[in-house]
Amino acid sequence: MALFEIVPNLSEGRDESTIDAAVDAVHATGARVLHRTSDPVHHRSVLTIAGDGKRVLDAAVALAGIAVERIDLRAHRGAHPRIGALDVLPFVPLRRASLADAAALAHEAGARIWDRYRVPSFFYGAAARAPQRALLADVRAGEFEGLEARFAQLPPDVGEIPRHERAGAIAIGARNLLVAFNVELETGDLALAKAIARSVRERSGGLRGLRALGLRLSEGVVQVSLNVTDVDATPLYRIVELIARLAAKNDVAIRRSELIGLIPRTAVETSARYYLGTL
Repeated sequence: MALFEIVPNLSEGRDESTIDAAVDAVHATGARVLHRTSDPVHHRSVLTIAGDGKRVLDAAVALAGIAVERIDLRAHRGAHPRIGALDVLPFVPLRRASLADAAALAHEAGARIWDRYRVPSFFYGAAARAPQRALLADVRAGEFEGLEARFAQLPPDVGEIPRHERAGAIAIGARNLLVAFNVELETGDLALAKAIARSVRERSGGLRGLRALGLRLSEGVVQVSLNVTDVDATPLYRIVELIARLAAKNDVAIRRSELIGLIPRTAVETSARYYLGTL
């Protein structure tokens, strides 16, 4: 049996009852919630869900229903960029499945969500139908508030409107496993966090398979928010040490680091061996 993972990002990090409702909706489909995490500053929650193709597809559609019912982006304010109430919905092949299989599920999810809830979708990653939509950051540029202005140049892949009034749009993708990892800096200097993000991310000539954003968490704390798409090529210790060196040039220290969701055991062991001096 083919096994898949979905890692939906919901634009709600403060109302626990909404996330409870999302988890209940997933369980009702027979899919399994492996992990959940919520962040009130990002105003965002991430679920890690596994199951066969039918179950993760049903779970994705059920989550869209919860998002439409309970999240209103017109009143949403958080540190993390977003275009939708159910903002990002990646399909990930785990066992006896390919990226092409995951992309097919992503396309079916977009069609079913539009038919049922009238929320448009953009496809990214291996599910992208145009090269300029392969990167999630390009799809999400301008956020929820900018979708109407971009509609003529960037219509959704599924749907006839720029956005649902309350729920916006969804970025639905297919990709391999990635690690979501954040590093907080003891400074309120957002420009520094953005500069470090530009320095370390692959798109700007940095580390392989690394995507990064600079975000403000509070008056005295900023964050380098990271997606590591190839943790074997770019282990976490290398990222942390590079960010530490770049920050130290400005007399800034790392406050803490944070894992969002799950991580392959081998990635933890590699970084542990590095800091124990046994690598």
